[in-house]
Amino acid sequence: MNPTAIAIRTGVARGLVELRQSFTNGADLWGHFFWPLLMLTVMFFVRDTEFGSSGLLLGTLALPSILGMNVALAMVSMSQSLTADREDGTLLRAKATPHGMPAYLISKIISVGGGGIGDLAIFLIPGMFIVSGLATGTVGSWLTVLWVLALGMIASLPIGAVLGSLFTTARAQGIITLPVLALIGISGIFYPLTSLPEWVQVIAQIFPFYWLGLGMRSALLPDAAVAVEIGESWRHLETVGVLGAWALLGLLAAPAVLRHMARRESGSTVAARRERALQRVG
Repeated sequence: MNPTAIAIRTGVARGLVELRQSFTNGADLWGHFFWPLLMLTVMFFVRDTEFGSSGLLLGTLALPSILGMNVALAMVSMSQSLTADREDGTLLRAKATPHGMPAYLISKIISVGGGGIGDLAIFLIPGMFIVSGLATGTVGSWLTVLWVLALGMIASLPIGAVLGSLFTTARAQGIITLPVLALIGISGIFYPLTSLPEWVQVIAQIFPFYWLGLGMRSALLPDAAVAVEIGESWRHLETVGVLGAWALLGLLAAPAVLRHMARRESGSTVAARRERALQRVG
């Protein structure tokens, strides 16, 4: 068996084990349910609130946007997982085994991506019973969900790996939380982007959060909802273009960045991190 096949086989097997463990471990299970339940609570309280004079319900507009947001948040999950593995020595052990780094990356894509898809299902299925007015009755709607989800994951996971390589400890990795929350706040997730100043709209359209939300809205909202979007259009071509650009950037950068990070890992660096962590606890 050639090295590539070995790495794929090992990575897939390891990723499936990690994914299964994340849905059977108490702490991880809480993480899978906490944010979906929090967002469902928000949906419940805004389900009957109209957006301006559009006649559209705010809960209906927000539900697909939150789906898109959760896809983009896979980059944060990937970053957190990579940083934690770097801190506890898992990454070093992967580096020391034959075909370890490619297999490690494949396992992370499966475990983080699969966990993210599970979170989407936990949110979407009950959400469809909480809000009304969703256009979920056609095959085309679900095909759009699938291509937006696939392209979003391809765009988000490599960028998450790049971000994770920038930090040596989970504590330091928390720095990215505030910028991510700020981007979510200006990306039209909880309120249409057209209600924000134009300069904010320009910034929001640079990043994946807005486009993933727009793609999901185009799939799950009725045609009349396009009236509150920029240019009164779902802009599928632009969605593919921006998400594709982020995906290309991540796919080009991630392998080189991860190789550089792996070369810098050693037993002494892992031991030093553990010592610093113990000093903080003590």
